[in-house]
Amino acid sequence: MLTGSEMGVVDENAAALGVPRKQLMESSGHAVAQAVRTIADPGEQVVIVAGRGNNGGDALVAARFLDDYDLRVLLLGRPDAISTTIARENWDALQHAEYPTETVRDSSALDLCTPDIVIDAMLGTGIAGDLREPEATAAAAMNGSDATVLSVDVPSGLDAETGRLADNAVDADHVVTFHDTKPGLPDLDVPVTVADIGIPDAAELFVEQGDLTRLERDPASHKGDNGEVLVVGGGPYTGAPALTAQAALRGGADLVRVACPAVVAREIQSYSENLILRPFDGDHLAPPHVDRLADLAADHDTLVVGPGLGDHDATLEGVAELLSGFDGTAVVDADALSVVPDVETDADLVCTPHQGELLGMGGETSEDWRERADLVESFAAEIGHTMLVKGPYDIVSNGERTRVGRTGNPGMTVGGTGDVLAGVTGALACVQAPLDAAAIAAHTVGTVGDRVVEDRGYGLVATDLLEEIPSVLWQRE
Repeated sequence: MLTGSEMGVVDENAAALGVPRKQLMESSGHAVAQAVRTIADPGEQVVIVAGRGNNGGDALVAARFLDDYDLRVLLLGRPDAISTTIARENWDALQHAEYPTETVRDSSALDLCTPDIVIDAMLGTGIAGDLREPEATAAAAMNGSDATVLSVDVPSGLDAETGRLADNAVDADHVVTFHDTKPGLPDLDVPVTVADIGIPDAAELFVEQGDLTRLERDPASHKGDNGEVLVVGGGPYTGAPALTAQAALRGGADLVRVACPAVVAREIQSYSENLILRPFDGDHLAPPHVDRLADLAADHDTLVVGPGLGDHDATLEGVAELLSGFDGTAVVDADALSVVPDVETDADLVCTPHQGELLGMGGETSEDWRERADLVESFAAEIGHTMLVKGPYDIVSNGERTRVGRTGNPGMTVGGTGDVLAGVTGALACVQAPLDAAAIAAHTVGTVGDRVVEDRGYGLVATDLLEEIPSVLWQRE
């Protein structure tokens, strides 16, 4: 089952894989026509009530496959208000071929007459709440008709995110939906056909451009609304936590703070005036620092722990104690990964090992990425956390769902790129589910690395990645 928004991601990913939405619309329209043929005989009257989006576009395609029916096509609204290019092209195709089309500009003038079949293609998976005009009047006309009502994708008025059916929704007799069922459809007690429209399985497996459509930013948001990240790192190394914190800012977090040993705080601060430091006593993390760090972490949306901490016994003991008492979302990287398998925690952990670190955690790997994906999925299920295993193919799994990232290049084997990835993951985990945050982060950082290498060749350093992160995340075509 896929929600409407998840289906939008899959559609966009299919386009990125070479199967454009126009092709999917053609397949969807053909599936609608096939559904009509299962419930109506040639010659019977079919009325299409089409909205101005892609849901309506699917039905406009179907019209071209229904020449042996007595057909009427009603468009709710003006043709120049059709909202997508591909839906408009299919409306224009009907005009050029002189199909019987009508426009309904005043809902009070809507007259279905006495059809045998009504195709409800007013609203698809992107709506919520009660129907408004003109769809409300059209739905009432369908519900009051003796015709058999076939809904396209979902009945107009069904919220495909929650499965809630509006009080004035279309009362469908049949539904033809695409690729996968949607929330609410199993509860309708009507026949539902799930049509294969040619979306490859890879559109759900591989992380592509469609995954970036999950990201949005409220124009009315205030400081902190888009995430606050606490990076716990530093001690033996200073560059790692600085890279992670700067990457979190580039990844969209509003505020990023670095909790680090006091002896390196000034050095970490010197990397950027954008960093906020929260130093603690000593030259490495140890159990006495945990209470203060736990209080700090509780005030942040995401905790990132590990960059530059080192593997001092007291440090790893402190990390284990911090994670065991934490119940939020935490990204765990570098030496801190070694404690995860033995820690009992209510936190949602996103672990970001390379394959050597994965082995150190007790996981298994393989040269074949498909086998590696299965192994990572099994290990994620075993430890109960999300894994982002870095490599030529990044494997992201929470034990139930697995995604594969294919961006990145050999130039990114340089030190510090993992710290950047941890920071972007931390930022995205403020506003996304852990699996999605990890998948988008891996895709983003890899894409940035590909751009840098394409522009300059190999020899990149981790700081080269920072400036390009926002353009990959937000400047989409």
